[in-house]
Amino acid sequence: MTEGALVAVDLGAASGRVIAGSVGPARLELQELRRFPNGPVARPDGLHWDVAELRSQVMRGLGQAARLPGGIRSVGIDSWGVDYGLLDSAGALHGEPFHYRDPGTAEGVERVRAIVSPGSLYARTGIQFLPFNTIYQLAARRADAQSPQVRTWLMIPDLFAYWLTGIAFTELTNASTTGLLNARTRTWDRALLADLGLRPDIFPEPRRPGERIGPLRPEVQAELGLGAETDVVVVGSHDTASAVVGVPAEGDRFAYVASGTWSLVGVELEAPVLSEASRAANYTNEIGVDGRIRYLRNVMGLWLLQESMR
Repeated sequence: MTEGALVAVDLGAASGRVIAGSVGPARLELQELRRFPNGPVARPDGLHWDVAELRSQVMRGLGQAARLPGGIRSVGIDSWGVDYGLLDSAGALHGEPFHYRDPGTAEGVERVRAIVSPGSLYARTGIQFLPFNTIYQLAARRADAQSPQVRTWLMIPDLFAYWLTGIAFTELTNASTTGLLNARTRTWDRALLADLGLRPDIFPEPRRPGERIGPLRPEVQAELGLGAETDVVVVGSHDTASAVVGVPAEGDRFAYVASGTWSLVGVELEAPVLSEASRAANYTNEIGVDGRIRYLRNVMGLWLLQESMR
C-alpha cells in the first residue's frame, strides 16, 4: 500500500469497521483495521445512537490506517439509512441522533398521512412504507428540526464526513431512502417539505458518488498525522448501495440479497416503478451508485439473531 490506502468506514446498525484497501490491475487487497459494536442507547427521551463513541472508534481506526506505509489516500463512509443528525450554526450537534427503532417515531406516520395520502406520497418518492422512514421521524420531531438554532440536517455518514472535512452535504443514494426525495427529479421535493412544515434551507443538495468532498480539517490532519493530500470522497453512503455496486454479476440482469441487520432483496432497473401495484407490494425505489434504481424490499435479516444473542 505504498501509494496510500483507500479507507472505507462502514457503519452498520449492529457494528462498524474501518477497512484499508489497495487496488491494482486485477487486484483488490483488503485489511480490516478495526471492528467495534454499535447499537441503541436508552436516554430519558428515547433511543439514540451513541455517535460520540462511534466517532471515537472511527478516529481510532483512521489512526491505525494513517500508520500504514503510504498513509491514507482517501476515505469513504457509509452507514444504514433513514437516520440523521442536526447541526447548529457553530457546527455542533443539536441533540443526539435518534435511533430508527425509537417508538416516538410512530406518531409521525399519522401526521404525514393527514397531509399527504400514502398513494400520493409513493407516486412522488417511490419509497416503501416503513414506520421509521426519515419523513416520519421528522414529522414526529418537527419542533427539533424547526428550532431556530438548527442550520443543517445531515444523514449519519454525511455527519461523519462533516466532522472530518468541515463540509456539509448529503449523498444521493442515502438521501433516496428518506421519503423526501422526488423519485423523478432526484432532488428534494420542496413542495413536500413545505407541506410538512419543514425548512428546505437546512437540507443540503444531494451529491453523487464519485465526487471529491475535500481534504481533512487541519485539526484532523494533526490528530492523525496526515497531510492535505488525504481526501474524503463521496461513495454510495447507503450501505446497500455500496453492497449492490459490488455484486460480481455478469451483465445487467441480476438479482441480489444483501444481508445484515436487515436483508434487502431486489434488482436494478433503469427507472423507478411508481405504480399503485408496486406501492401495494411495498417495493421501494432507491438510487444506486451508478444512477440506476435499486428496486427492492426489506425483509427480516439478522436482527432476530442479534437480539437472541443479546
